[in-house]
Amino acid sequence: MLKNDLILKSPAEKTIGTKNITGGQFGAVLSRAGVGKTGFLVQIALTRLLSDEKVLHISLADTIEKINIRYNEGYASLIDSIGYVDAQVAERLWDEIRHHKTGIAYNDSTFNVNKIRDYLNSFKGADLPLPTLMVIDGLNFDTDLSELLADLKQLNRDFGICIWFSMQSHREEPLNQNGYPVQLENYDKLFDKAVFLVTAENKTQAIVLKDGDRADQKLLLDPATLMPAEE
Repeated sequence: MLKNDLILKSPAEKTIGTKNITGGQFGAVLSRAGVGKTGFLVQIALTRLLSDEKVLHISLADTIEKINIRYNEGYASLIDSIGYVDAQVAERLWDEIRHHKTGIAYNDSTFNVNKIRDYLNSFKGADLPLPTLMVIDGLNFDTDLSELLADLKQLNRDFGICIWFSMQSHREEPLNQNGYPVQLENYDKLFDKAVFLVTAENKTQAIVLKDGDRADQKLLLDPATLMPAEE
């Protein structure tokens, strides 16, 4: 089955395991600028779409059009990774699952947890299945986000929705004794799962920082597509 084949090829499946993606409360994908945080978050979200679940993608960095392009490109990379797939079959599957993703673009001044709460309540009001995953891309973890994260943690408790964040680290900052960038260290107790993307020669390496006994697992990725690199 094409859906399952695509999930098994996903870098999210190979690092986190798709059964674990929504098994916690907060997850983070960390890297320096330009290494692939958003692309990896999209791959995480695609595993949920391919599992016939709903996804809410919130960005403080991209427009709706850019969000849609990222998902189109991420899906195309997954398709290409498994070899030949009839183009019409791939297109039909994408038409089937892409409508389960909602993208919302905010900026620093318009982002508000109450707006997200109202949106999720609209699902309940219409007796529709809730999204199982929310992606939040573009929050500045160099600032104090304690109050905002507390509100989002309450959202998790109220709606059972797992939230994955992008978290930008910086080259000049040292890692702590656990290998965590300071941005994660500051909120360590809030996060169940974390994946750190680093440049390794001509590849990108995904390192699992937090995920129970999967911690320290590593996977080499193609930096252009974020697909698992050929051995």
